[in-house]
This record gives sequence, structure tokens and C-alpha cells, in this order.
Amino acid sequence: MSQTLRQMRYNCHKARARMAQARAEHWAFGAFNLDDEATLKAVALAAKAKNAPVLVEVSQGEVDDIGIDTVRDMVDNFIAEYGVEMYVNLDHSPSVEAAMDGIEAGFEFIHIDVSQADHDASDETIADATRAVVEYAQLTGALVESEPHYFGGSSNVHTEDINYDEIKKTFSTPDGMRAFVESTGIDTFAAAIGNLHGKYPVPKVLDLELLQLLRDASDCNISLHGGSGTPGHFFRDAVKIGVTKVNINSDMRYVYRTTLEQALKDNPDEYATAKLVGKHVVPAVQAVVESKLVDFSSAGKAVIG
Repeated sequence: MSQTLRQMRYNCHKARARMAQARAEHWAFGAFNLDDEATLKAVALAAKAKNAPVLVEVSQGEVDDIGIDTVRDMVDNFIAEYGVEMYVNLDHSPSVEAAMDGIEAGFEFIHIDVSQADHDASDETIADATRAVVEYAQLTGALVESEPHYFGGSSNVHTEDINYDEIKKTFSTPDGMRAFVESTGIDTFAAAIGNLHGKYPVPKVLDLELLQLLRDASDCNISLHGGSGTPGHFFRDAVKIGVTKVNINSDMRYVYRTTLEQALKDNPDEYATAKLVGKHVVPAVQAVVESKLVDFSSAGKAVIG
């Protein structure tokens, strides 16, 4: 069932106020990727268990697979069923048109990222697309997130070590952040401080001194993409500095697949795979989400209704 424009604006107004509250109280929203109903259920159960507000997010692949309106309906159904505070983020939207679809579907958070689709996109192209989405988002009041350049990695399990010499070349800078925020009017800046999409064989290391410089440079919300594989103490320090959104995907996908593989191995005669997912996979993914909510200091912060 589609939301009315009035409902969309109310939800976006609440989401905007809650982001400001997270900043003031030094906690962050976990933004967890939704691959299917099982992962959505795991996030909802974790949010309820920890009484924490959460974002669930889909990128273009999930939108193409599930359908943007179906995602909205699924989330609304789970909000009603489990009594949780949950919002939807359109993650790495590759075009202005795709971002507009998310706004019209009532997503409270919109991440426009044309550089993800075109790694060679010019600074002007990125800024122009971001400004167009910021302007259109006034329809509902959705919060718009962006960054001025391509953010590396992929939401997969990598076997190579992290080449920090290369990654540092794309780190955010205080001046760059300030200029991009002022030029585009975004609500949330996706910072690059050592975070990287994907799960790697070595832990990620965040440059918290740089994060503090970014926090001092602009009043914009700050998000961290590529949170999987990051030791929890970095998150606990980051939210104290002022990060208000952290994206998690690969950690969930890894435990989903490895748990399912083990369940299939242990139950060779079970062909109702959904039963194994419900019994084994959902609790395993839920445990991952709960651990992140503790690291983000968002446990106990939900406001229901």
C-alpha cells in the first residue's frame, strides 16, 4: 500500500529530526542492506531486541530485483508487525532519475552517487546531479547524501590486502568537504577516511584525526560507507566525534552465505530451503546487526510512533 504525500513528509521530517538528535547525543544510525525478506526480518528483530532505530537500504541491484515500491511496502509491513523505528535509504543511486524514483516512493534517505556508475564522472557532473536531487527532494523532505568522487571497493569478500597508499589518494579533505556541501546543499556527506566497501582479510583502519577535521569543517551530517570488517572501537570513537550513519553490508552477506552453506551441509535431506534460512540464517544475521547497534551506541535510542 503506497504512502500518501502527507505520510512521506511526516516520516522525512521525523528522520531529519532524529539525525540531528543522533548528532547531539553522539550515536549513529546503522544502515543495513536489504537483500531479501530474510535480511529485513533479521534487521527488524535486531532493532526490536536492542530498541534501536535503524535504516534498511537498497542499491540499484536490489531495486531492480525486488521493485522500489515493494521495498517500501515490505518495510512498512515490518514496522507495523514488529513495532520498530525503521527508515529506508536508497543507497548509491546511479542517476538523478533513479534517485527521484526513491523520493517518490517515500524513501526517507537518498544517496545520489553518479560516480558509482561512471568512475570517470567529472566534478561538475557529480555536483550538478547532486544539486538536482537536493532540489527534487523538497517534495517530501528526504535527506540527501552524496560525495564528490568515486568511493572504492565492492560489497563482496575480497582476498587481497588493503592498499592504503592508494586509498589515501581518495581520502576526503576538510576544504573539499566544505566546498562540496556549500555547492550542493546536501544533508549528509559520505566521508572517506579509511572505510572501504567490502570485507577484507585484514581489519580496516579509520583516520579519526581526519574525521575530526572534517567534523570541524562543516555542520553537515557525516556518514561512513564500507563499515564491514571495521573493529568496533573505531565506530565508538567515530560517533563521539559526530558520525551519524554507518553502512553495513558485506558482514551480513558473509554470515548469511556461510551459515546457509553449513545448514545445507548439515541437512542434506531438507529441500524446503526457506525453513533453513528462517531457523539458522536469520538469527545469525540478526546477531551481526545487534553487535553493530551496540558499536554505534544506538541501542535504547528508538522512538516508536
